[in-house]
Amino acid sequence: MHEMSIAQSLIDIVDQEMKKHGVTKLLKVKVMHGRLANVVPEALHFAWQALTLETPFEGAELVTEEVPLKVRCKQCGITFEPEDATLLLMICPQCGEEFGHEVLSGKELYIENLEAE
Repeated sequence: MHEMSIAQSLIDIVDQEMKKHGVTKLLKVKVMHGRLANVVPEALHFAWQALTLETPFEGAELVTEEVPLKVRCKQCGITFEPEDATLLLMICPQCGEEFGHEVLSGKELYIENLEAE
């Protein structure tokens, strides 16, 4: 469960940003995660709650949103979103190529924004 270390890193980053901007109460954090980042949102929410318990961040809302996977076919150049949930094969809908596609999005993991006062 790497979500625990992700949650700890999020807390560290949020803490630094809050100090930088002179705010003390965290209300909400929005995290964007690509499909290939292998983040399990439920596990991340659990880790967030566990790590913020009895801290100044307790009660702050964690919002997660998945960034869709988009790839460019190495054979024909078409951009598409693979529908296969396993991601073992990403078959190009135009030419049928299965491997070697360029990942355009879907590996991200970042804080989109935070709300604090």
